[in-house]
Amino acid sequence: MNDPMVHVVKHPLVQHKLTLARSKDTTTDNFRRLVREIAAMLAYEATRDLPTEEVEIVTPVAACRMPLLSGKKLCLVSILRAGNGMLDGMIDLLPNARVGHIGLYRDPDTLEPVEYYFKVPDDMAERLVIVVDPMLATGNSAAAALSRLKDAGATTLKLVNLLAAPEGLRTVRTAHPDVPMTLAAIDARLNDHGYIVPGLGDAGDRIFGTK
Repeated sequence: MNDPMVHVVKHPLVQHKLTLARSKDTTTDNFRRLVREIAAMLAYEATRDLPTEEVEIVTPVAACRMPLLSGKKLCLVSILRAGNGMLDGMIDLLPNARVGHIGLYRDPDTLEPVEYYFKVPDDMAERLVIVVDPMLATGNSAAAALSRLKDAGATTLKLVNLLAAPEGLRTVRTAHPDVPMTLAAIDARLNDHGYIVPGLGDAGDRIFGTK
């Protein structure tokens, strides 16, 4: 996809771990670990453009000026429930980030998102908000979550997913062309049930062992 706002991370380690996560033979504990590890690597890529400023420090050898992060504080927002599987890996890399949650489920008949929970920090306008959800299938839930966060005051947002279908990408890019996206892969299509093909199945069920 030739869109400068969509970054697909082709790093061999990301792709290796994603292949292991896709396999139906991967156990629940290994699937959780893989999602966490991939999330950390995607967080590294999604924050590549964070601003820094030089500060004065003293090492054991000499005084010097070195870079520290500056600019907006961070907030990670998980789209429940599968997004929680990515949070730990991202918090490992971004331990000072605040965390918000949006509860959305997909209506099985219409495939449209229905909100049932929303809790985020009060100062969203002052934060870079990174929204996480393993699967971008129809894109309806992600688009709804981004709209909800904008309504709550967020002005700087990014979206991080493990996998996306072309249909989901089109939905999000059309609704939110201002939001950069970081992905591990773009798969072929959606099937008749709204699942990504070849995908990795239901990420929430595989993370939490509910099927």
